[in-house]
Amino acid sequence: MENVSISDVRRLFEPQSVAIIGASQDTGKIGYKVVENIIVGGYKGKIYPVNPRGGEVLGLKIFKSVEDIEDAIDVACITVPAKLTEAAVESCGRKGIRYALIITSGFSEIGNLDLEKRIVAMAMRYGVRIMGPNMFGMYSAQVSLNATFGPSEINPGGVAIITQSGALGLAMIGKTFVENIGLSTICSIGNKCDLDEADLMEYLIDHEMTKVIFMYIEGVKQGEKFIAALKRATRKKPVIVVKSGRSKRGAQAAASHTGSLAGADNVFESIMRQCGALRAEDVKDAFEWCKYISNNPIPSGDETVIVTNGGGIGVMATDACEKYGVTLYDNAATLKKVFAAVTPEFGSLKNPVDITGGAKAGDYDQALRVAAECPDINSAIALYCETAVFDIEELPQMVRTMYDFYKDKGKNISFSLFGGAKIRECIEDLGKDKIPVYGNVYDAVSPLGAVYAYRRYLQESSHDVMDIDLDVSAINAIVDNAKKQDRYFLLTNEAQQIMKIAGVPIPQTIIVTSLAEAVKAAETIGYPVVMKVVSKDIIHKSDAGGVAINLLDEKEVIDAYEAIYYNCKTHVPGAYIEGIEVAEMVKPGTEIIAGAKIDPSFGAIVMAGLGGIYVEVMKDVAFRAYPLERRELFSMIQEIRSYKLLLGVRGEKAKDIERLVDTVCKVGAIVHKCKGISDIEINPVVVYEEGAGAKAVDTRILLSKD
Repeated sequence: MENVSISDVRRLFEPQSVAIIGASQDTGKIGYKVVENIIVGGYKGKIYPVNPRGGEVLGLKIFKSVEDIEDAIDVACITVPAKLTEAAVESCGRKGIRYALIITSGFSEIGNLDLEKRIVAMAMRYGVRIMGPNMFGMYSAQVSLNATFGPSEINPGGVAIITQSGALGLAMIGKTFVENIGLSTICSIGNKCDLDEADLMEYLIDHEMTKVIFMYIEGVKQGEKFIAALKRATRKKPVIVVKSGRSKRGAQAAASHTGSLAGADNVFESIMRQCGALRAEDVKDAFEWCKYISNNPIPSGDETVIVTNGGGIGVMATDACEKYGVTLYDNAATLKKVFAAVTPEFGSLKNPVDITGGAKAGDYDQALRVAAECPDINSAIALYCETAVFDIEELPQMVRTMYDFYKDKGKNISFSLFGGAKIRECIEDLGKDKIPVYGNVYDAVSPLGAVYAYRRYLQESSHDVMDIDLDVSAINAIVDNAKKQDRYFLLTNEAQQIMKIAGVPIPQTIIVTSLAEAVKAAETIGYPVVMKVVSKDIIHKSDAGGVAINLLDEKEVIDAYEAIYYNCKTHVPGAYIEGIEVAEMVKPGTEIIAGAKIDPSFGAIVMAGLGGIYVEVMKDVAFRAYPLERRELFSMIQEIRSYKLLLGVRGEKAKDIERLVDTVCKVGAIVHKCKGISDIEINPVVVYEEGAGAKAVDTRILLSKD
């Protein structure tokens, strides 16, 4: 179905009236719990329970049909058994209800796809938009609506949660209340038969109450739509993502649970980075990041200082900063100037700043205060190890005072306190007031690292997406001709023709059909040359003996021509050989693999990595979604472990990375704009010294069967 508009989806999150189809008088039924939660939650709009039996529930009249209700209804919560949902959706359509939350399960997640498709068709017929099925409902703090069958206690606040898992989402409601995390909304999207994460983000992007968006994802169905919405969202506010299905078994479990494909995790990871989303390992990390980000500013600079009373814990914090991408301030002169007066002579004025084991609350206060007042320091990490000389009763107040002081300065601070029972009690009490206090050093640094990762994204992202001008009709003509021959791959000469159309440099090549033509072609191109078989029946030319390289003269060309024909006819007796390709033997350079393909989840994606014969062994590749910014393509190439080869090693000069970027961008444009092509792989792209360009030596193009 079509995308929802921001103004329209607002009716979902801010309804003036709600109907509960399947409302029940039985306190053990979901239909009862939803009605109860709506009432207890303080919803001020109109509430209409619906059940053919009629009667009353919690003081509200039960209507026998949603069509019996005289007033207009914005949202319907459907809790009837799966077999009755189609009729329920039809009644919503006749009533003119715009949104239906299908809480009921028993659809594609258990293989019952036909029923789900019928419901979608019925909804489309009447213009009803569906959330679910197989979900727990929705909470919206904007109108105090708790239309879920989960816990009734929810803290309103700045975190919006979109979850694909209903059971996990219900647990999140209880967990956020215990962790004192305030929610602007929490909604379950279940099987995503209609509305998905992208649709819901359209409302949350400009929702003032929402400071951070957290999504739990098991699979992405409409990847290009999702990427576009995610990019719009991250320009306005942080988005945190937890995706299950990293492992092969995990991906299989996700697919069976939700009826959607999990996709390749390395592709998902790369695209999240490209979009500026913060990917957390688990829900615990995600909640800590949400809590921190929703209550603290984005740092104005990169520099962080560690203040500690113990060297060991300071070293651990330093390691954590490197792991999570937190930059430590290292200007020795400024550190000495700032901290000399508040640090004992036997302490350390380096970063971490060690105010020694004899430090008391007042010493921390002074050291942290001068750090906050230094314009070159943007964030602080305060570490405390319990000692016998510390006035522990003063610790909570010191932490509160410093936290407020840093917030007033627009700066960030987090605390790690390590010790016994009193320290644990202190952490729990301070945490209730949303102060970032942790018992583990890594936990204290992790959310700060997330904030800095988001800051870097905002700084580096230009949103200037490249657009490559292509003669799409000429490329499509080549593709259509191959499909007329029932081929779903292109021959070498066809692939090279497409590269020429796209402006990708390739070796000089001539296709010949006789020995005399081969000799003439070799002389025209100039020795040394390469010869390869051209046959629709032979995909892997080397395996069939259909390749000869580094041919230096006429005799070698004649021998190679005869050998290629003999080998190919021997290995593939029925093969039809269109001809022999004679090509220049390109000079050595750095071999890179470049490509693009249609990903089942995300559409067009591009790839680059270490090329040559070791591609399958090393698997040193990186991915991005197409279209993208040129800066992001450079970032992708910098991710591969072999990137240093392009910078020049052992006295070599730097390679022409600009031309490599051009090549990747052009193959991405081909796959994105020419819908009949599913895969392009160039292996290798030989990249020469800076300014000398690059050449696509061997191009393989596959066609889509759909």
